[in-house]
Amino acid sequence: MILAIDIGNTNIALGGFEGETPSFVARISTDARKTSDEYAGIISSALLLYGIKNGDIDGAIISSVVPPLTSVIKNAVSFICGVEALAVGPGIKTGINIHCDDPSSVGADLICACVAVNKLYKSPALIIDMGTATKMTLTDKSGGFCGVSIIPGVAMGMKSLSEGTAQLPQVSLDEPRSVIGKNTADCMRSGVIFGNASLIDGMVERFFEAAGGEMPIYATGGLAGRVIKHCRHEIILDEDLVLKGLYILFNKNK
Repeated sequence: MILAIDIGNTNIALGGFEGETPSFVARISTDARKTSDEYAGIISSALLLYGIKNGDIDGAIISSVVPPLTSVIKNAVSFICGVEALAVGPGIKTGINIHCDDPSSVGADLICACVAVNKLYKSPALIIDMGTATKMTLTDKSGGFCGVSIIPGVAMGMKSLSEGTAQLPQVSLDEPRSVIGKNTADCMRSGVIFGNASLIDGMVERFFEAAGGEMPIYATGGLAGRVIKHCRHEIILDEDLVLKGLYILFNKNK
């Protein structure tokens, strides 16, 4: 089994692959203060929850947008699984061209999503990754990375409402009952969920205009499922797109 690890600002996603679809996906909290030993225990426990023994892991690959944790997680994987994890970054073969001012600055998670869409679906495409931040990435007809727009994330917006005001409370991101809220919590949910859906619809139109035409849209990320269904454009949801891209990259570089 190949272990794919996506280190995000809020969560770390773990996916086990024996084919193109993960046999399990687990998510743990990101904490840059934790040591390799602590993460070794957490990852080992997460694997056991899905009946995976440490010795079942034959290889591993990591994407990270939290640089201090990259080596920490690599050491943890080496300790519990006895394998040297690959890390997505300069020098790794991706099979895509990056058309940016500084290709080395492009987030590893964005590269993985582009690789997965190009391999599993088709390009050109618009990819929406809804995590701590919402990233909208354009790929060209050859699958190349054209550029990205970064937007404050859904949970970040909800948090800023409660922390930046005197009377708005912290509320969960449950489904809003209506766009017209009748109490404070529902008013906030309506603004965050429907507001982000409308934002995405508007940005999609701008991307189409800038690209000179429409194209398929794919969405991924832990919060995508709550928002995408309220968008008016047809958007294909694949919550494990980054992990699938990691598995594809592992096979390209093993």
